[in-house]
Amino acid sequence: MPRYRLWLLTVALWVSGCGGPFPQTTLEPRSDFGSAIDQLFTGIFWWAAGVFLVVETLLVITLIRFRHREGRPAPKPTHGHTLMEIAWTLAPAAILVFVAVPTVRTIFATAGEAPADALKVDVIGHQWWWEFRYRELGLVTANELHVPLGRAVQLSITSADVIHAFWAPPLGGKRDAIPGHVNRIAFRADRVGVYDGQCAEFCGASHANMRLRVVVDSDSGFGRWATVQLAGPAAPAAGTLAERGKAVFARSACIGCHTIQGVSPGVIGPNLTHVGSRATIASGLFPNDSAHLASWIADAPALKPGSLMTRMKPPLKDDDIAALVAYLASLK
Repeated sequence: MPRYRLWLLTVALWVSGCGGPFPQTTLEPRSDFGSAIDQLFTGIFWWAAGVFLVVETLLVITLIRFRHREGRPAPKPTHGHTLMEIAWTLAPAAILVFVAVPTVRTIFATAGEAPADALKVDVIGHQWWWEFRYRELGLVTANELHVPLGRAVQLSITSADVIHAFWAPPLGGKRDAIPGHVNRIAFRADRVGVYDGQCAEFCGASHANMRLRVVVDSDSGFGRWATVQLAGPAAPAAGTLAERGKAVFARSACIGCHTIQGVSPGVIGPNLTHVGSRATIASGLFPNDSAHLASWIADAPALKPGSLMTRMKPPLKDDDIAALVAYLASLK
């Protein structure tokens, strides 16, 4: 390949990487926490750009002015320059002060403290999914965190097994989820939407598949969602495939691991009380549709390495899986 074509290809690839979309960008903040981090980043960036410009300008001037020329006498060595030494000591110190003050201020502002009326949610990392417990509401969900627009939210983050890290980039910086320890994030979302996040600390075979979604609802929309979540699942109509699926759930290993309000008390896996209302399954890895749900039930480890939801023995029959899918899809 001619060299110019290689350069054109390189430039084209570089430009295409700037085209987006960027669903997990931190440069479009959607909360007060995210805005604070963005402002800090912008300020430090311009300080760094200024330092780079000054240093490179001085370097270019030095290269041009003092370059070797034929016939020019050798330069005289200089030992020490008090003024310059003072300058290049004080200048970096002053710059560090201008960087440190807003940094420390932002650290304290984003330390996780929240007003007394904040919505408090316990976030528990598992291999490899997220559990969300709403203290004041008394409800538990998995992988999809709903929060109200404009209201302060405080997340208390920990882990049930190994170290994870909760990270929803548009809403704020990450926090480690450490077994036996609680870290906190507090934020106030300023725009309705669905924001993707993920675990940001290597935690095993499916670390890359440990995703999450934060759904920012309007205040009334959040109230409706919470009301539905608190209500028990509707019983499937008699004689339907979903009713048969409920029976399959009750006699299979599912009942030992998963909670469905009024049906089973399992606590090992995600709460499935309203799983049919979620947009994704497998911690955000697949869309919540019949085909993916059936494949997940049949052999989860084949779709998500290391999944603790093992293939059932003896395996469920295809018609039992179809019935179970119909039942889970009805839990809305």
